[in-house]
This record gives sequence, structure tokens and C-alpha cells, in this order.
Amino acid sequence: MTKNDGITIRGASATDRDFVLTMADRLVSFDVPAFRSKSELAEGDRRALAAWFERLQDDSPARAQSAAADEALFVAEVEGQLAGCAYLVTLVDYFNERPHAHLSVLAVTAAAEGKGVGSALLDRSEAWARERGSDRLTLSALVTNDRARGLYERRGFAGEYIRYVLPLKT
Repeated sequence: MTKNDGITIRGASATDRDFVLTMADRLVSFDVPAFRSKSELAEGDRRALAAWFERLQDDSPARAQSAAADEALFVAEVEGQLAGCAYLVTLVDYFNERPHAHLSVLAVTAAAEGKGVGSALLDRSEAWARERGSDRLTLSALVTNDRARGLYERRGFAGEYIRYVLPLKT
């Protein structure tokens, strides 16, 4: 558990499930690309987060332990109130084929915006990456999410490439 400026960051538990799953809606609180819907994006993140909780409940200790080594879910609290979450996974870099930490989800409640919760979750995410020997922490942000991109750039993240999408009419 990490405490910083009244913000507590801790590993998520089964009791955090409902809160974390509702945070998927916060991940689309901005204009999205025209060829995506907010519900499509939120449901994709919700599926990934729900799968983490399912692995947490898995009857197989070996599977649960293996998943725990490759991913993490943290929640933030401000004055005892849940205020955000960060979900990390381990990916393999396409170019150098080394595993690295990837921040898949970072979400903060509307009430906690601007209070340092996102930065505290980023600090914990970076620490998790370092603890595992990662040489980098990656994340993805939609080009339309200016607020998140601004935070990431202020924190030292830099763009590496842009994924282009051509929706094909069927």
C-alpha cells in the first residue's frame, strides 16, 4: 500500500469489483473517433477488467499465481473513498522481443479529477514496472483524449507510433 498526499494506492480485491467495472465508463468521458462508439470502447475495457476479477476467483492456484505475476490492478482512495484504478499487464515488445509493463487502464472518478489521483496511480504503475525489471512502461491513448495525453506527456511519456484505422464498409 502506498500513501501520498492523502491518496492511498492499494492492490484491488474482490470487494472493489463493482467500482472498477463502473470506471470503464469514465474511460470514454471525451469525444471518441467517429468509427467507434463510447459503449464499444467501455465494454472492451470492462471485459478486460472483469476477466482480471475472474482470474482472482480462479480455483486453480497455479493459474491465479501466474496471472498475478503478469498483471496488476490497483485502486486509489481519497479519504477512504474509491477514486480511481490502474490495470497493468505484461506485453512483449514487437521490436526487441523483451517483456515490459503496459498500463492498459487508468481511470479516475469525476470527483477526484485534478487532485493528483491519476499521478499517484502512474507512480504506482511505474513502481510495479520497475519491480518486475521492465525497461519501459507503455500505454495507449486515443488521439481524441487530449486530457489524458497531456497528463502522460507531462509525466515524460512520448509518442512512439500512431495506429491508423480504415473502417471497411461491408
